Amino acid sequence: MPTKPALIARDLCKKLGKTKALDGFDLTVMEGTVCGLLGPNGAGKTTAVRILTTLLLPDSGSATVAGFDVVREPARVRFQIGLTGQQPTVDEMLTGRENLRMWGRLYHLPVRAARIRADELLEQFRLTDAADKQVRHYSGGMRRRLDLAIAFILAPRLLFLDEPTTGLDPRSRNEVWNAVRMLTHGGTTVLLTTQYLDEADQLADQIAVMAHGRVIADDTPEQLKSTLGGDQLDIVVRDAAELAAATALVERVTTQSAHSEPDTRRINAPVKDRVGTLVEVTRRLAEAGIDVADIALRRPTLDEVFLRLTADPAQEGIPIDQTKEPVG
Repeated sequence: MPTKPALIARDLCKKLGKTKALDGFDLTVMEGTVCGLLGPNGAGKTTAVRILTTLLLPDSGSATVAGFDVVREPARVRFQIGLTGQQPTVDEMLTGRENLRMWGRLYHLPVRAARIRADELLEQFRLTDAADKQVRHYSGGMRRRLDLAIAFILAPRLLFLDEPTTGLDPRSRNEVWNAVRMLTHGGTTVLLTTQYLDEADQLADQIAVMAHGRVIADDTPEQLKSTLGGDQLDIVVRDAAELAAATALVERVTTQSAHSEPDTRRINAPVKDRVGTLVEVTRRLAEAGIDVADIALRRPTLDEVFLRLTADPAQEGIPIDQTKEPVG
């Protein structure tokens, strides 16, 4: 279990032109975990990452990464971190091995050390078989894994991933996810920004949702989902004529208001006792002679949580892209 923070940000503020890109940004990420940083365009994600990676100075507030202050000790912070942006940093005309050796030298490793490190990373990221192929022949997932390997030449304690699977097909996305899991199992801390809610759900131990320059929710994925009222019972009856009777029966068992959809013959109701309610409803429906096509428990999705949390600013009439950050 993680015992100490890898990253601490307190009341970070940053104004870009007339826009408050960050307005009291607070975040703590524990060592060896993955934190998903989510938010609509213009929420402040890129500005926060740029400050935490020493590429931008805050106007006020403080932040430490791997124990070092991002303003007073930027060089020491940079030595502890890796950063992978949306655009790969690989040279397509070079082979995977040549890319890693080149970046090793750029990181000031001696020639022999750069060669050894390149071979280690090729094996670690399952690229040995393609090590001597030009990168232009790599799949999207392979290029992304090579990009992650480059970020790991100096084995950073904290890795910043900015939308690492944008544009990748499902197979390639899974390859990148497995690579990230491998890194965290080795003790690396990851701060992940992504537009894919399923990606955050798959990888993140912690999710921080941003809006208007600050974190508005910060918890585990499961805890965030539980804020929507817990599990839902979904039932589809075979005969639409039995929908009303089945709905009334579900309401009696769950003691909750149930929603029914005549077009799909579907009933939905919140439940507290997951398994007990499922068993009881199934038994009562069978006793009543109501034929069921499908019955299942469903947990709220992270997409539903995200939409609920970020709905208020739009409802207040504040355009989502009003605080859009500059590219880069």
